[in-house]
Amino acid sequence: MDALIHAENLTKRFERHTAVANLNLQVHQGEVLAFLGPNGAGKTTTVRMLTSILRPTTGRASVAGYDVVRDARRVRAMVGHLTEFPGLYLRMNARDYLDFYGELYGMARPHRRARTDELLAQFGIADAGHRRLSEFSKGMRQKVALIRAMLNSPRVLFLDEPTSAMDPHSAKQVRDAVAQLRGRGHTVFLCTHNLFEAESLADRIAMIRRGALIALGTTQELKTRFLGAPLIEIQLAKRLEQPWSAFVEDGHVQEFGERYLRYRTETPQSTNPRLIHKLNAAGAEIVTVSETPQSLEQVYLKLVEEA
Repeated sequence: MDALIHAENLTKRFERHTAVANLNLQVHQGEVLAFLGPNGAGKTTTVRMLTSILRPTTGRASVAGYDVVRDARRVRAMVGHLTEFPGLYLRMNARDYLDFYGELYGMARPHRRARTDELLAQFGIADAGHRRLSEFSKGMRQKVALIRAMLNSPRVLFLDEPTSAMDPHSAKQVRDAVAQLRGRGHTVFLCTHNLFEAESLADRIAMIRRGALIALGTTQELKTRFLGAPLIEIQLAKRLEQPWSAFVEDGHVQEFGERYLRYRTETPQSTNPRLIHKLNAAGAEIVTVSETPQSLEQVYLKLVEEA
């Protein structure tokens, strides 16, 4: 599959500081990529290079085959970009503000007005469209900024902390919108500190630290790679008469007691049924068999805190 976003040895230096170092990354059409890292890791600098706002020091990048330096105008025309601190013209009302940006995007008047109505309704602020943005709450301003980024149905949407100022209901509206965009074949490049959001939305996770890409993969791939195989727990109703070693290999056991066992296995599809069959044959009364959750937060903290 051809990459819609392609970065090769992408590097940005500011005098003596290297913000992004030799970044190699591909993002495909219809994919949501969560781009994670601590403050100062290089996330915003990367996005600014990919959206043709900032010129790379070395390396190259392209969006839909257009070089972010040579074809900057074309790249800007096909991407939407929500920055972490979006600037709004607070004296304008929401509809006029969005109409103004729709005209800048080259959208015909009927189209941009229909699209504005659609998005204002989708995010639950249609009734406030006539009000000045200075009267909006922080969360409502964030919604207007997001609508501005989505107005021209960009092929790639770059989102930097899109739900940071929002209440839970509004944040869910944004997550639903991202899921709809993916379903329609749009690509979303999501920078966030909300790990629940990243885990629930993203097809893949990329982690950056000190300007370098340190991990890339699906959530499950990263959990397995950095936290180990899935951890399974079996709870019994009463004490087992035989030692656990009679049922499971010692190398897999993580923790055990008289009525419980925790073990790891890379092949739960075959290991678990076999172990349960042995326990049933021995007369064990099994209460539960469950996988102990391993969170993306555990992966993130493990990688970010490493020296």
